[in-house]
Amino acid sequence: MVDYYLPEGLPVPVADVDGIAAPFWEGLAQERLLVQRCSRCGTWQFGPECICHRCHIFDPDWVQVPARGLIYSWERVWHPVHPALRERGPYLAVLVELPEAGHVRLVGNLLGDAWQEVRIGAAVTGYFEHHRDAAKPFSLLHWQYAS
Repeated sequence: MVDYYLPEGLPVPVADVDGIAAPFWEGLAQERLLVQRCSRCGTWQFGPECICHRCHIFDPDWVQVPARGLIYSWERVWHPVHPALRERGPYLAVLVELPEAGHVRLVGNLLGDAWQEVRIGAAVTGYFEHHRDAAKPFSLLHWQYAS
């Protein structure tokens, strides 16, 4: 049995019905972090959209970027957002800025002790958690302090 950071019973994350976010989720399954970048103006963006936020061209490209960044903000979560998390609190949620991807920001969990000191600006690396045996397989991206 595999020990996952997140407990069973949570809804499985899936790409939006329109499929715009599908490349992001497929990338995670391959341990690749993909972020949108406009081929016309070079603008980086996240969350996934069908149009560039700056020049409005349709279908921005998906570009692989390193799964590393800096903690921009954080929160120690005390109240579970889902019943499956009732016994898992508190836990740490971080907003990670990706300097190599136009400074877009992603939200994720910070692995380790929920009581650890969290430092704004600290370097973190991505940790891919795969749920390949789930009825509908999926992968998640968590964060951990860079060593």
